[in-house]
Amino acid sequence: MARYVPPGWPTGVHPPGSDEFEQTAVAWLFGVVPPDYRLHGVLRRHPAALAAMARHHIDACVEGARHGYRTARTELAGALPPHAVDAVLAAYRREGSRLASTARAVALVERALRGEAFTPKL
Repeated sequence: MARYVPPGWPTGVHPPGSDEFEQTAVAWLFGVVPPDYRLHGVLRRHPAALAAMARHHIDACVEGARHGYRTARTELAGALPPHAVDAVLAAYRREGSRLASTARAVALVERALRGEAFTPKL
């Protein structure tokens, strides 16, 4: 029987309750955080701690991208031609969207690691 995963569930992470869920969740979460997080055995032993740290990290990245977007014109005026500033803003929009999607996925994985069961909405 197929297990339900909510919209926004990360590709490659098996559904909660499956044999490979925790292993695939940990591997995916380590892909979200900086590589040096792998040096901390406690994060491998306690996936909920890894998920919490990943949530904080990705939330900071989202906020950093938002701040960069808000200040790019002012910071880059005179240093870049206008078309390049527009390209930087487009990159911030794309990256911001990707980061926000990742933040939603991290939150779902964290909830699942803490034991929350997902059910389809009617």
